[in-house]
Amino acid sequence: MPRYSEALTDQRKTEIIDACEKLYRTRGFKDITIKDIGLEISCSRPSIYNYFETKEEIFLALLTREYEEWIADIRTVAGGKEHPGADELADQLAGTLEKRTVLLKISSMNLYEIEENCRLDRLAEYKKVFRSCIDAFGECLERHLPDVSGEKMAQIQYVLFPFMLGIYPYVYPTDKQCEAMDEAGIKHPEITVYSITYNLLKQVLK
Repeated sequence: MPRYSEALTDQRKTEIIDACEKLYRTRGFKDITIKDIGLEISCSRPSIYNYFETKEEIFLALLTREYEEWIADIRTVAGGKEHPGADELADQLAGTLEKRTVLLKISSMNLYEIEENCRLDRLAEYKKVFRSCIDAFGECLERHLPDVSGEKMAQIQYVLFPFMLGIYPYVYPTDKQCEAMDEAGIKHPEITVYSITYNLLKQVLK
C-alpha cells in the first residue's frame, strides 16, 4: 500500500508540474496562480497544498526537472564520439540547451523570487541537482577535451552558467522592448538559443 500511495503522489506532483509548465509557456510567472494550475488538472487549491506549500515550490520543482533532463542530454553527449573537436562539441552542447527554454526563462526571469519563497529542504534538493549539472558538464569536457587543464575547464563553466542567465531575455524580447529599441535606433537581430550558445562555446572551448 505505501508503494502504491507513493506512486500516486509522484503522479499527482507530475500532473501539477506539467500544468505549471503548460501555463508558463504562454504566460508570465506573476500571471499564474495556484488556482490557475489547479484548473488545468481539475485539482483544488487545498489539494495542491498537500504537495507544494507555495506556487514558487511548483516552479522550483519544474526547474529541477528541467535540469535533470538537461543532465541526461549532457551525459548523452559525453558518451558520444570521443574527441569530436571544439566546434562539434560546441554544436552538440548548444543543441542540448536549445531544448531547455523553460529552464532559461525561469533562471533569467524568476529564480531569485522563487528561491526566496521555498522551504529550505526543497531549495537544497534543487541545488543538489544544479550541482550535478555542473559536474556532468565538467565530466563531458574532461572526456572530450583531455588536454585542457582543470583551471581552463573551471573557467569555461564560470563563463557558461552565468551567461545562461541572460540568454532568454536577449533571445525573446517582449513586443514593448522591441518597440522601445526601434525608437532608440537599437538593432535587435533575430537570434536563437542555439546560435548564441554555440558562438560562445565555440570560442571558449578552443
